[in-house]
Amino acid sequence: MLPFTLQQLRILKAVATEKSFTRAAEILYLSQPSLSKQIKSLEKNLDISLINRENNKISLTENGKVFLQYSERILGLCEESCRALIDLKNGNRGNLRIGASQTIGTYLMPGVLALFAQSYPQIDLKVQVNSTRIVAKNIMNREIDLAIVGGDIPNELKKKLTVEDFVEDELSLILSKLHPFAKRKKISKDDLYHLNFITLNSNSTIRKFVDNILKENSIETKQLKIVMQLNSIEGIKTAVSLGLGAAFVSSSAIEKEIELEKIVIIKIDNIKITRTLSIISNPECYKSKAFELFYNELSSLKNSTRLSNIT
Repeated sequence: MLPFTLQQLRILKAVATEKSFTRAAEILYLSQPSLSKQIKSLEKNLDISLINRENNKISLTENGKVFLQYSERILGLCEESCRALIDLKNGNRGNLRIGASQTIGTYLMPGVLALFAQSYPQIDLKVQVNSTRIVAKNIMNREIDLAIVGGDIPNELKKKLTVEDFVEDELSLILSKLHPFAKRKKISKDDLYHLNFITLNSNSTIRKFVDNILKENSIETKQLKIVMQLNSIEGIKTAVSLGLGAAFVSSSAIEKEIELEKIVIIKIDNIKITRTLSIISNPECYKSKAFELFYNELSSLKNSTRLSNIT
């Protein structure tokens, strides 16, 4: 007999996620005493402590963190087996869990999903948008079937995943149409030092990527004048359109603003900033019919068009 039940694994995962016995119980439709009893039973059967209960704060012990990793994999396999059987029974019907990093999930993925839903309305799509690191981790844990990401995938995860190039995403320099540079077709590298920049925070993946490309092109990024740091692409676009500064923004995020003539794109002499978006999946996971259909849709988009025509 195993020293745990699937329900106990679900409870441990919920407690770890919510960091609260009360909220975990609510999510699982259990009473708090029943949930606590299950956790104590699990710890007794395993003969280890899984949860720290200090000063009314809930956290996993080191043992708990290790056991949670296996719990997530076990639960993922259980769900996967059920989906495989449903797949066989229902043919093209089914559900698919799609992941995307944040900019892609906001601006690119809706267009891709709309195209797919038109062709396969019978397939239920669930989308999770998060950082590339978290999306990749959830692919490994079988919580997501397929994802499109733009950030760097941690090496420890990358070697265990299937990673394929999707499309190129250009990060464009945008300005207000009233800016003195707006009528130019191109600006020089030196002109960058005369701009006021609006950026994401310094920990942002996109910010780091742009800085690295600029440095590779002999631009001293520390000498660029950053007047504002914002937490969202939408905030940056608004600030630029109001004439508060310039910014590097994904081409997939600015189509509406360009169409409405709120901003302009300015080229930089001999510099083009592009990143490759990737399709990632877990090679050990069962590939459902829904997975195959969605993957084929992405492949057709990849082979026939660039990013700007998908959004």
